[in-house]
Amino acid sequence: MTSVALKGLAGRKLRALLTAIAIVLGVAMVSGTYVLTDTIKSAFDQIFAGSYENTAAVVTGKSAVSFAQSGAPTVPASVLAKVRALPDVQTATGQIFNLNDSSDYGKLIGRDGKPLGSSGNPTFAFGFDPDAGKLNPMSLTDGRWAAGPHEIVIDSSSAKQGDFAVGDAIGASVEGPIKRYRIVGIAKFGSVDSLGGATIGIFDTRTAQALLGKPGYDLIAVSARTGVSSESLVRDIRPLLPASAQVKTGADQAKASAKDIAEFTNFIQYFLVAFGIVALFVGAFVIFNTLSITVAQRTRELATLRTLGASRRQVLRSVLVEGFVIGVLASALGLALGVALAKGLSALMTAMSLDLPKAGTVFETRTVIVSMLLGTIVTLIASIAPAMKATRVPPIAAVREGATLPKGRFAPYRTAISLSVVALALALLGYGLFVDGIAAGPRLLSLAVGVLALFVGVGLAASRVARPLASLLGRPFARLGVSGGLARQNAMRNPQRTAATAAALMIGLALVTMVATLGKGLVASDRDSLRHQVQADYVVTSTNGWDAFSRAAGDAAAAAPGVTVASSVRNEQAKVDGDEVRVDGIDPATIAAVHTYDWVSGSNATLATLGRDGAIVRQKWAKSHGVGVGDPITVLNPAGHPSSYVVRGIYTQPKFGQVDPVFGSIGISQRAFDSAFERPRNAYTFLNVRGGSTTVGTAALERALAPYPDSKVATRHDWIEERASGIDQLLNLLYVLLALSVVVSLFGMVNTLVLSVFERTREIGMLRAVGMTRRQVRRMIRQEAIVTALIGAALGLPLGIFLAWLVTKALSNQGVSFAVPGALLAYFVWVAFAAGVLAAIVPARRASRLKVLESLAYE
Repeated sequence: MTSVALKGLAGRKLRALLTAIAIVLGVAMVSGTYVLTDTIKSAFDQIFAGSYENTAAVVTGKSAVSFAQSGAPTVPASVLAKVRALPDVQTATGQIFNLNDSSDYGKLIGRDGKPLGSSGNPTFAFGFDPDAGKLNPMSLTDGRWAAGPHEIVIDSSSAKQGDFAVGDAIGASVEGPIKRYRIVGIAKFGSVDSLGGATIGIFDTRTAQALLGKPGYDLIAVSARTGVSSESLVRDIRPLLPASAQVKTGADQAKASAKDIAEFTNFIQYFLVAFGIVALFVGAFVIFNTLSITVAQRTRELATLRTLGASRRQVLRSVLVEGFVIGVLASALGLALGVALAKGLSALMTAMSLDLPKAGTVFETRTVIVSMLLGTIVTLIASIAPAMKATRVPPIAAVREGATLPKGRFAPYRTAISLSVVALALALLGYGLFVDGIAAGPRLLSLAVGVLALFVGVGLAASRVARPLASLLGRPFARLGVSGGLARQNAMRNPQRTAATAAALMIGLALVTMVATLGKGLVASDRDSLRHQVQADYVVTSTNGWDAFSRAAGDAAAAAPGVTVASSVRNEQAKVDGDEVRVDGIDPATIAAVHTYDWVSGSNATLATLGRDGAIVRQKWAKSHGVGVGDPITVLNPAGHPSSYVVRGIYTQPKFGQVDPVFGSIGISQRAFDSAFERPRNAYTFLNVRGGSTTVGTAALERALAPYPDSKVATRHDWIEERASGIDQLLNLLYVLLALSVVVSLFGMVNTLVLSVFERTREIGMLRAVGMTRRQVRRMIRQEAIVTALIGAALGLPLGIFLAWLVTKALSNQGVSFAVPGALLAYFVWVAFAAGVLAAIVPARRASRLKVLESLAYE
């Protein structure tokens, strides 16, 4: 029977290929994700390993918080002299070098006056002494190291992008206006030419310290004398360090740095693999439908095998063998295609300003195992039901003309089963969305299983509504002529098959609709929140919108002609009672003119009482920490140094502002902020100008900020739209990824239509014999495909809206509103229509080319 199954599969190459494509695409997404993220991890591993390859010990600042705007605390300069005095130290050098800090600390300016590098990627300013030797993490490809305040070394990627060479002059902005430097060298990280879209300006250490306002060092690199181990050197150095510093071996420091990056790449990995699994889930519907059709078409063949002595178990095994072979071959093909898809995903990330460093392509054994297992198991699971149907073929069907499969024992209970699955899905969704106190893992599992179960339940129930939907949606085509009438009847003829074909498209459209509906609500809520809070005419931010920018840029904007109010806001991560919190430094005299506070306790007059020891706090944070007006709070800065404040006022924000706040949870005066935090930088500078925002006012502010490429200015309206567009960018990414499931369903429709043409070969031949033209045949198949696709839209769009409504209800206490994107939904209907047209191209052409006499004789 295995041999018979394999020969039958070989004889139906087209059907097998079309069946396999659904799995190929899903597996390609999974394997491509693994290849991409493994390649990125390998590049970073090379970077960090090369950075500390010749370093025995590394002394760095120890930050009390994560993601501090100013980076980790610096190591005091006095520590370097103490380390150098140790007998086992061969060389020690202080460096300005912090790869884990993504702030815009040094922009290189191209010949066109625009910053080099990719928008949104970090820009680094490093400082290394010319005599650092092997302790320098970078290597020269040309020239020498910088040795004075007017010299610079740039990375090789920037040199290529800007067409710069040693001896050229280049502009650079490091915590201030653009200055001109002479390029004395080109450098790179080992074998990695670039850090993705990042740019690097390298100065001598003293110059970098002056430019960045760092009295100490980011890092002290130490090499040991011959015969001294790294561990021994670390033990000698540790007693010399203050509480704000730490020491690790070079190998441990490389691992720690790589671990931070691994957390980010793991998130990308899980995120993209999830969409691969969605595509495989849709592919399972396609496999199930295809094998069900082929089993029904092979009724006489299977009955003949039963007549010749094949048992039910052997028939079951033969169908499962077909599924297994298709699954293995499709998974292998998807695995290979994943390498090409990884390049496409990399290009997509680059287009979204997420350009990351890459080394040679990495193809892990884990990628092979996971991809092959996922594709094969999904195919086998989808093959079980058709295989069970095949075992119910009675031997007598071999001699019956037009024999069909008998109904299964559970067929009468199909509606009850589908309703039970839907009820279970709703219970799981309700548990994951509305029950408090659930850990993230169980909550996500409940939601994922609930959504999948809902799709399965609706797919099972779809056959009950497929016939009336086909009748309704096919009616306009029936009025256009005989082809439309036949197409409508064909879609209604086998509602179970039509429903199964439409169900695959339903899943993709439901997910896209859910994302679009949620996105519209989130964007609307975000805009409303920002409009309520910010009343300034203009907002100055960093060029990427989320990093801090230099205070000098804020001062320059404030001095521009026509500015009547300028209020800069600084922020930094800190700790209170062991929990991390964002602290803002505000100007009490001007902030109320550009920002609306909704006071719970206090008023705008409270701002004048802040002084050096007063604070205002957000209500949500105050409740969670049991803090009220008059209570003291102690704030630890990133270096772990404490500052004490007294709560003078409590304010709240719009509900959605609690999710994505403009300001942090604690506000103190700018004087207090600047004395408590090292290297303070601006998060925003809010401006009011005479006459409001005008073209002339915008031009004046842009001229004032021209020397500061780390900042940009926008009108209030444009800033709100740009900030809200961050959600739109995420939605566009989700649309691209979810499009894969729509493509998979498209191939499922092609497959079903091709099999339907095979099944109706004699019928099509008779239609041709009585006068139907080739064009009419093509039109009939095309309109049948469109009706099926529109059924998928009729099921998917309401289901997606329902899921979005559930999620919105769960987030209603966060200010997320429910809004139906009518224009987008109309576009999705058009996408379904187009999917039907595309799916019908090959089957329609095949049907129109059938020869009449051969078709009439076809069995």
